[in-house]
Amino acid sequence: MRYPKAPWLLPALAAGLLTLAPAWQRPPDEVDLALVLAVDISTSMDPDEQELQRQGYVEAFRSPSVHQAIRGGVLGRIAVAYVEWAGAHPHVQHVVVPWTVLDDAKDSLAFADRLARAPIRRGAGTSIAEAIDFSLNLFSSASFRSGRRVIDISGDGANNQGPLVTEARDRAVARGVTINGLPILLRRPDRREDVTLDAYYRDCVVGGPNAFMIPIRERRQFLTETRTKIVTEIAAPSDAAPSLEPAGIVPKADCDTSESLWDDVPEPHAPTAATGQEL
Repeated sequence: MRYPKAPWLLPALAAGLLTLAPAWQRPPDEVDLALVLAVDISTSMDPDEQELQRQGYVEAFRSPSVHQAIRGGVLGRIAVAYVEWAGAHPHVQHVVVPWTVLDDAKDSLAFADRLARAPIRRGAGTSIAEAIDFSLNLFSSASFRSGRRVIDISGDGANNQGPLVTEARDRAVARGVTINGLPILLRRPDRREDVTLDAYYRDCVVGGPNAFMIPIRERRQFLTETRTKIVTEIAAPSDAAPSLEPAGIVPKADCDTSESLWDDVPEPHAPTAATGQEL
């Protein structure tokens, strides 16, 4: 039996076979940006501060300015993952929302709603280094190609557990990943390591092409500055990125200070030498 020639069937057949092919055989999606939002949930932050921090990210992805920034990219889509982290203990780093490709406002709103519904965890310690390494590994598990890769670290303290933060930062930068920062300075510091947290982030945490940080000094800034930071990260790199320099003249931070200070702090529930009482 002869069948009529129908050249138009070939593209349709190829498209159908591609759709039916297993996911591992399909070409990966391409996105303008792969962004890991790595958020501090250490117990040094009060629960209401953590709620406000989470709300800042939720409202950012509900914002038309973020939707517009996504549409303004070459491809008009990004991929985002939301991670919570604390110390260097196992299972403290946790993926709250896995890689999600955002093509339009509807996708961004769905991402925000999913994030708003997720419970907020808490953990002891602050290991920015482990947060960076954990976030860096997420890029290897992604099923898409990205023009840029960014880790966005927010936190209220210096690295006090795990590897040196500068070593983790340098590993990420060597793989072409940019690390931006959102240091949180809401309360008066009670330990020497926190006095110049913005300088610490500037000198020890952020790095890579077009890296920047935006300090949070007032509660209302969670909503405004978080949105500004995400819009800046999504937009094409430019000279308009916020400055890395903290206000005023600040000496260079000691990136190893927090590790040595942590070593001097007695373990919880350990008796003190003077009184024999538990801390």
